[in-house]
Amino acid sequence: MSNFRIKLSLFLNYFVFAILLNSVGILIQKSQNRYGVDEIAASSLEGFKDISIALVSFFVGSFLPRLGYKKGMLISLIIVFAGCIGMYYGNSFTSVKILFACVGFSFAIVKVSVYSLVGLVTSSEKEHESLLSSIESLFMIGIAAGFVAFPQFYSDTDPDAWLRIYLVLAGLVAVSFFVLLFSDFKIKYDNPGKSAGGDFIEMLKLLRRPLVIVFAVSAFMYVMTEQGIMSWLPTFNEKILLLPEKVSIYMTIIMFLSVALGRYLSARLVKKVSWFIILLVCLVGAACMVLFILPQIQNIKPREINSLGDVPAIAYVFPLIGLFFAPIYPLINSFVLSHTEKSLHSPMASLLVFFSAIGGTFGSRLVGYLFKNIGGQKAFYFSLIPMAVLVICLFVFSRLSLKNKNAVS
Repeated sequence: MSNFRIKLSLFLNYFVFAILLNSVGILIQKSQNRYGVDEIAASSLEGFKDISIALVSFFVGSFLPRLGYKKGMLISLIIVFAGCIGMYYGNSFTSVKILFACVGFSFAIVKVSVYSLVGLVTSSEKEHESLLSSIESLFMIGIAAGFVAFPQFYSDTDPDAWLRIYLVLAGLVAVSFFVLLFSDFKIKYDNPGKSAGGDFIEMLKLLRRPLVIVFAVSAFMYVMTEQGIMSWLPTFNEKILLLPEKVSIYMTIIMFLSVALGRYLSARLVKKVSWFIILLVCLVGAACMVLFILPQIQNIKPREINSLGDVPAIAYVFPLIGLFFAPIYPLINSFVLSHTEKSLHSPMASLLVFFSAIGGTFGSRLVGYLFKNIGGQKAFYFSLIPMAVLVICLFVFSRLSLKNKNAVS
């Protein structure tokens, strides 16, 4: 029962942050339309979010077990609550940047806490993979919920009406805070070292491990690809597929729901099928989507959109690439954490979040640059390069796993 309450708290926190963290795609679009910034400036929002995540996560893993996972998450919720209120009253591009800095700072602590606690409340590699995929699935549902909620506050007569959603989000953060506050965290965990400095050194030593080096490359490449597409899909829908602003956001929901469905299915499939086979099939499938679906953009012509039936088919089909992206991140993370001592899960989770955040920033900035300089029609083709690198990493992971098993036997 104790573990159930902990898991419930992790799910709720992840859901709230999913809405806030991944509204960056909407705010990139809104910053261009409302605050008059160009694509390059708008793409900096990903940096305010992800660099905050990277910097905090790099250091937080070494002392978070000492501070306490519960206390750390409570502090995070207070910070992001202040960010939401500041966004509502600030109403400027500067306010957006401050908001994402707050969200990034807070999410780093929450994600390291969640990834560390998953290893402590599960007893097997399969259970670890299943729970982590389920949590990541809920994360995608939270993103989709945010993309449904934001347009509900748009108004043709009041250009600032959309800001009211931040009062609602502040309320959700408050609810999450009190649920967490009254959750009974009795789980026991060990500190990886005898001092904060010693813990940090232990985390840096992890970078010597071949498994961690390959993981760092994998996390960077995957998040660069995923965030590059997700963050710019609303803009792609509006500027390239010529959809109205609201419709462009609604159509983006398809990708988030497809990722959520893919992670839900993979959480169950991984109990019966090798993670390696699942990920290899997914990467090949994602590459095929890019190669065969994106060329259809050339046939898009301006049309009046009065209903969903008027939306071009590609707007429905291309976001389904999320089904193939879905299992990659949680299964790779689970594989690496499962092959790391539980006493080192917190620093390992810090490295995981760090490299993911750096990849997200680079991906969004790169797509923003490509959108402005070669056009949105060609921007998403860049994703084929990191996909190819990920396939190579998969084979290296498999070889390292086999080597570890042989060493144990």
